[in-house]
Order: sequence, then structure tokens, then C-alpha cells
Amino acid sequence: MPSVALAMPASFDGRLVVAISSRALFDLEESNRVFEDQGVEAYYHYQRAHEDEVLAPGIAFALVKKLLALNALAPVRPRVEVILLSRNTADTGLRIMNSIEHYRLEISRAAFTGGESTHPYVPAFDAHLFLSANPVDVRKALEAGHAAATILPANVGQNLAETQELRIAFDGDAVLFSDEAERVYKAEGLERFTATEVSAARAPLAGGPFKEFLAALHRIQAEYPPVRSPIRTALVTARSAPAHERVVRTLRAWDIRIDEALFLGGLDKGRFLKAFGADIFFDDQRGHCESARDHVATGHVPFGVANE
Repeated sequence: MPSVALAMPASFDGRLVVAISSRALFDLEESNRVFEDQGVEAYYHYQRAHEDEVLAPGIAFALVKKLLALNALAPVRPRVEVILLSRNTADTGLRIMNSIEHYRLEISRAAFTGGESTHPYVPAFDAHLFLSANPVDVRKALEAGHAAATILPANVGQNLAETQELRIAFDGDAVLFSDEAERVYKAEGLERFTATEVSAARAPLAGGPFKEFLAALHRIQAEYPPVRSPIRTALVTARSAPAHERVVRTLRAWDIRIDEALFLGGLDKGRFLKAFGADIFFDDQRGHCESARDHVATGHVPFGVANE
């Protein structure tokens, strides 16, 4: 009996994996209005009738372009995989795939769920990050322990920034770190929060939902000298001295590099994010997100005490 050579299953081989919804990647607002106003059947016919029309870029389009551009720096060993997750059917999703091809986005893997929630496919694809316009899917992904954010509508993010460097900014508490300190602040006020953080300055904070995503970015950064890294990260937090020390020591304990740290002491974050040139910013508090989205693409992280 002749032997049969079996191909090894494909894997992501240590890549940074980002799962993104079709509404975060492309401007599907007109299509979504048809769905909400006229129902599933009308939406189906609308998508079929327009499937040869290329969709305009969405809020996270520029971010995806920059993520995929990292692969051109290491063509022998690509570092990033972007996965499309969509509530469309494969049939109504044909317009989306046609648009991906038009823009020459290197996205070959997708899940079309036909109206069902997409969040179960986040762990199935081993995604480090899930970006969606659907807050229900985002919450479910976060509850299951995965980094996820709701992409907020904005008039920014459709075009690549002047630099090709990928710049990502994070809030601290309830995003990179657990919400343990924020719970003290909410319950007992700023004075008690500061006293607690000073006394615990040498005790690292527990990781928040975006710790592993930051670690995955750091692994790519570590392959380049700091002055030539294609990725730059920033911590943009409402904390100020002396509550900053615990954050610095936490990142040191994790052995993770943050390129810039802004301790703003409650100042409006938006203009600082613009100064940093963030391609996207992640924050758990809706108020900070509202300020940020006037300047940069923003993802709301509905996690922790501020979202209970």
C-alpha cells in the first residue's frame, strides 16, 4: 500500500493576530441603515445589488494597513495576521471580500457567521486583539478574557498618518492593568487612591485585558533596535505623581517596554494623543474616549468598574 504524505496544518507561528469586524474595517453605515430600517431581506438584496462597488475605508482601515505593512519588513517570516470576522453570510459578504482584494489587503482568513455573534471565533483564531463596531460582541470577548474594543465613529483614521511607523496608545487602569486601583478611586476618592498606590508602589499591578496584546507588540519591537522599531507605544493615563511609580515598576516587572508615558493628572487626553500621533487609542472610560475620538481613532474597552 503506497504511503501518503500528510501536509502539516497551517499555523500562525508566533504572529500577532488581530481579528476585525467588517464594520470596523470598512464604511458599512449605509448598508447597516438598510438592515436596521428595512430588515434582513432588504439588506440581502442591497448587498447583492452593490457587491461590485468598492467600500470606502472605515475607522480602523489605516491601522490594518500599518499592521500588514509590518510583514513587508520581514517577508520570510511575516509577523502579523489579520482575520476578518463578520456577521454577514458568505453571500452578502462577497462585497467585503471584493473590497479587501481591491485595496490589496493581505487578509485571506475570514469567518462569516450569518447573524450570529462573532466573539467565539476570537479564541478559535488565537487572536491577541478583537476590534468591532458591535459592543455586544466586544463585551462577550472581554468577559471570556480576550483583548477587545468597540471602534467608535469618528472623522479620523481613514487615511495613513504621515509616518509609516505604527503608533498605539493605551490607558492604564482597566486596560493594560487590572481595575484594582480604579476601584479604590471610585469607592474612596483621590486621596485614598494616591495613598494606596504609594504604599503599594513596589507591588506590581495585575494584568488587564490588553496586557497580552502589549506583550505581543513588544515581541515584534524586540526584533529591532529601539531607534529603528516600526512600532511605538504610549501609556496615556490620568494618573500623576506620586501614583506613577507603581505603573513604572509594574511594566518593569513584566519586562515590557513602553516608549512614551504621559501622566496627565486628569487633563484632557485628546490633544496629547494627537501630539503622539496615535493610530489608535484604547480606554475603558467613555468620557476619555469621547475626547480622544475627535483627534485619533479610538477603541472603547468596556471593562472594569467604570463599565459596571
